[in-house]
Amino acid sequence: MKSFGKNYRALVIGASGGIGQALVGLLRQDDACGTVVGLSRSTDGFDLLDEASIEEQANKLSDQRFDLIICAIGALTIQGIGPEKSIRQISPDAMAAQFAVNAIGPALILKHFTPLLAPSKRSACALLSARVGSIGDNRLGGWISYRSAKAALNQIVRTAAIEVARKRPEAVIVSIHPGTVDTSLSRPYAANHKATQPVDAAAMMLATIDGLKSSDTGGFFAYDGSRIEW
Repeated sequence: MKSFGKNYRALVIGASGGIGQALVGLLRQDDACGTVVGLSRSTDGFDLLDEASIEEQANKLSDQRFDLIICAIGALTIQGIGPEKSIRQISPDAMAAQFAVNAIGPALILKHFTPLLAPSKRSACALLSARVGSIGDNRLGGWISYRSAKAALNQIVRTAAIEVARKRPEAVIVSIHPGTVDTSLSRPYAANHKATQPVDAAAMMLATIDGLKSSDTGGFFAYDGSRIEW
């Protein structure tokens, strides 16, 4: 991560998941990275569905500033309910759960953790989204709740980027699509897709983040650096 300079500080939220673990591992191998902090439900009690928990974890780090923050949390199947195949299968409770995990939780992370971004220098905050959250790229239908929650996340990121730029003009706030990754989240739905190993997806995402400019803030990118239409 050359763009952050020496001894940069990184924070990975969702550090116990497949992609999160890979991100933490790669960052700790980077000689230029001075500090890597990982947060997760299993190790820190970080609860994405509880704002008090999110605020508590942010407050514990309030005396620190980070050059890189990555939110690697997301869910496709929640409480045993996977994505719908058609609009006829919509359940209000299942849809609400998708929004809670994939949109509202990340919004609260932006609320409480972007103040921890290093001021007056380049910094980045990336949140895992999904290509199926693209409205313009939707050609198949289905997966309405998950698609809609990720589309909402993209709008949240776009809006937050505008606000963050007022105090941190060099900050880059983006949504990033990791691709189809061989993790417990996507494995049940990846039969017709070539899945990337978590460490490879993490490496590509870090390279993409490293190459982003402040003018890219608010954007939606794939792991390979290409832009995804809204």
